[in-house]
Amino acid sequence: MSLLKLAAIDIGSNAIRLQVTSTIFTSSKLNFKKLEYVRFPLRLGQDVFNIGMISETSETKFKKLMKAFRLLIDLYEVDDYLACATSAMRESINGARIVREVKEDIGLEIEIIDGEQEARLINNAIRSYLDHDKNYLHIDVGGGSTELNILKNGEKVATRSFKIGSVRRLQHHDSPEIWNQMQDWVREKASEYEGKITAVGTGGNINKLFELGRKAPGELMKLSEVKQVQSSVSALSIEERINELQLNPDRADVIIPASEIYVAAMEWANANKIVVPDVGLKDGMMQFLYERNKNNKDN
Repeated sequence: MSLLKLAAIDIGSNAIRLQVTSTIFTSSKLNFKKLEYVRFPLRLGQDVFNIGMISETSETKFKKLMKAFRLLIDLYEVDDYLACATSAMRESINGARIVREVKEDIGLEIEIIDGEQEARLINNAIRSYLDHDKNYLHIDVGGGSTELNILKNGEKVATRSFKIGSVRRLQHHDSPEIWNQMQDWVREKASEYEGKITAVGTGGNINKLFELGRKAPGELMKLSEVKQVQSSVSALSIEERINELQLNPDRADVIIPASEIYVAAMEWANANKIVVPDVGLKDGMMQFLYERNKNNKDN
């Protein structure tokens, strides 16, 4: 048996997450044990999608947060880490400078990844939850972008990233043209499977919709059930969503815009059910780190 401590930092448009995991592997079994998880509601997308850059206030908070994460990584004596920034940081005109300064001043290296890299990492995390003899449309809705993948026999056969996300939609920065492009892409790719396709949903909002629908882990959720939960949440004010449903404030306002993206993609694909495996980018990053380091420890 050998043990690795790994850390993943997911710098999204709506929030930033750190997870530290103990990875224990033997000759026959691999286990991931969560040691630490921090989600901080710093909405970088709010700045970027409005003014094209990360504001001075958000930049200051971001650097403080990265310093805190760096300290936690050191305190846990992590063997390896990966920090990935997605749509907000890659679209920000000052994103590259901020990433460079974080590396110089804090010693934390951040990689700004594109939509295809993001989709590839998430796909690695969901593989074990899928039946390899079925066809899937994987829908990952973030704050600034939506990654779509077609999976056949357990393998990705098509992928596309669109600038449509929960924060971007909340702020009305999702153009009809991109919606039309996404609709055309989904319909074209899904038509090859004659309606025999199941959706796979990843992202914090679909996880919360699944939870609100009182579904058991591993259970399929019908499109009609997603719409039912969507309708009940939509009827509540932001304050009611926070108080009655116990949603975080930065979840309460984006859950409906996000749900609209999941529902639309499912309807375009004629997918009547969705699998929600409760994994995301950070889980794919952990898998990547494990593969990168598994030969560095004695077995």
